[in-house]
Amino acid sequence: MERASLKCALDAIDNANRADPNEEVVAGETLPREYAYSLHMTRWLHELEPSPSERMQIACRAQHIERWKMPRSDYPEGRKAYYQWRQACGRMHGRRAAEIMAGCGYPESECERVEVILTKRELRKDADTQLLEDVACMVFLEKYFAQFYTDNTEYEREKWLRIVRRTWGKMSQRAHERALALSAKLPEHLQLLMQEALAGPA
Repeated sequence: MERASLKCALDAIDNANRADPNEEVVAGETLPREYAYSLHMTRWLHELEPSPSERMQIACRAQHIERWKMPRSDYPEGRKAYYQWRQACGRMHGRRAAEIMAGCGYPESECERVEVILTKRELRKDADTQLLEDVACMVFLEKYFAQFYTDNTEYEREKWLRIVRRTWGKMSQRAHERALALSAKLPEHLQLLMQEALAGPA
């Protein structure tokens, strides 16, 4: 049975994300985009980790909490500015999740732990942070990769290969196995792109 503190935190995150003015259609239903994203994250968390901790359930649900309030357009073009934006988003998501958890009665140590996970400062060193990244990569490949490709057809082939290799490089072996199985369901041009990327240098 879901503990009251966990339900409190997840409900608060959902309520925050339902305020997203952007939309996404999921199984024929129109949902606020970041709320839909949070549900994808929760589903993949349970796919990769059958009995996830409360902190991971909260971290995955809050991965993009209120991201529309910090749009990419607030930062200049270019890779450096993109990473600055991503880091700023991670800090904002971590703070919001920690605030919500504190309001739901979680101890300070757990609030701080989730904040660290969401900033991804300990990727590769921390199992929880790696799990969050695995979940995020699986959601991207399943739900957003095809549209991202369509929206950026001006990218050269080498850039696409780098994107796939960078995504792959962030993932654990467990996620690699699931991603390979998932890739068979992607459009043929994306299957070929992944095959070429993974056959070449990392």
